[in-house]
Amino acid sequence: MSVGRNKALFLDRDGVINVDSGHVHSREAFEFKQGIFELCSAAQGLGYLIIVVTNQAGIARGYYSESDFLKLTNWMIAQFKENKVHITRLYYCPYHPVLGVGKYKYDSSDRKPNPGMLLRAESDWNLDMVSSILIGDKLSDIQAGSAAGVRTQILLSSERTQCEPQEPFCHVFHSLDDIRRRFFSGENGFIQKPSLEEWAGTPTTGGGE
Repeated sequence: MSVGRNKALFLDRDGVINVDSGHVHSREAFEFKQGIFELCSAAQGLGYLIIVVTNQAGIARGYYSESDFLKLTNWMIAQFKENKVHITRLYYCPYHPVLGVGKYKYDSSDRKPNPGMLLRAESDWNLDMVSSILIGDKLSDIQAGSAAGVRTQILLSSERTQCEPQEPFCHVFHSLDDIRRRFFSGENGFIQKPSLEEWAGTPTTGGGE
């Protein structure tokens, strides 16, 4: 890691932090995924800033408001705090280029697979993207991470989804516990970053895609 720069663990929200049951916008529908608090705690212990980057097309489509989303976000962050995890920042994109309504119909550079939210985080928090890690549940997450220069992308999938060939530093896992053991426990010698030989919007706080 570059001297004086920070490293981050970037997390998508729906499908990574919580079960993706479709445009989640209430506490009642919000179910934390098994292992998310333990993973974030382990990463935090190794010096990673925890940063959430999420598309929120449900806002664009009028399913819920930005106010609804922000209220749920504050509650979610409080749950992390209760589990001794500090969310450094949550960035979201409330726009959709085709299905957005009114001002939310907009082709935003923040909407993944575009890297806008990650690049803003890089600037805001003086991040070394090569030493950072991204976890997402869609290829658009992986593509955004790659475009932003994040060295290691992890696809969390319940199916045998494969990354596209142009994403050589993408790894597919099926549980957060496995990711924690592989990347954040030090048990396999991975603490800072992988070696090449090993791996041969206006809004700033986006989970429907």
